[in-house]
Amino acid sequence: MHEDRRVDDPIEQLVRDNIRCIPDFPKPGILFRDITTVLEQPEAFQAALGFFAEAAEKHGATKIAGIESRGFVFAAPVAADLGLPLVLFRKPGKLPFKTRSVKYTLEYGTDTIEVHENSIQPGDRVMIIDDLLATGGTMSAAVRLVREMGAEVAVAAFMVELPSELNGRARLADVEIECMTAF
Repeated sequence: MHEDRRVDDPIEQLVRDNIRCIPDFPKPGILFRDITTVLEQPEAFQAALGFFAEAAEKHGATKIAGIESRGFVFAAPVAADLGLPLVLFRKPGKLPFKTRSVKYTLEYGTDTIEVHENSIQPGDRVMIIDDLLATGGTMSAAVRLVREMGAEVAVAAFMVELPSELNGRARLADVEIECMTAF
């Protein structure tokens, strides 16, 4: 059970029970947490969406953002359900209009994410959704973009937090975080 949730939370348990663990993927020694099995179970998927919608309301989000690509799966229905605008954080070259970008470091190199420059305005309270919190690199880059654009990060939300030795929370120490479950 994760510190963000109650010990007796059947909703968290439902989602957790539907996450498939695949050893040695994508390389030996990695235990991959596959969330596609949650998406294949309508009740578990609805529970995850409910968690994100509850977090958005709790933190007063005025926009919902998803990080490519699995964050989109959760952000889009939550934004639609709450009647809030959807913002997409994408890999370079995928957005057709003027963008702002930030380069960030990963444990194995660098990467870049972009957002349309008109998607986030000063005064917005943006909830940023991704499926997993591991090292926190991609989320910290999205947080940086939101803040550079004059908006506030209402909350960074994840369905799963991976082991604490990956240090993801530490990288996001100045951001409100909601995680549905942890392994």
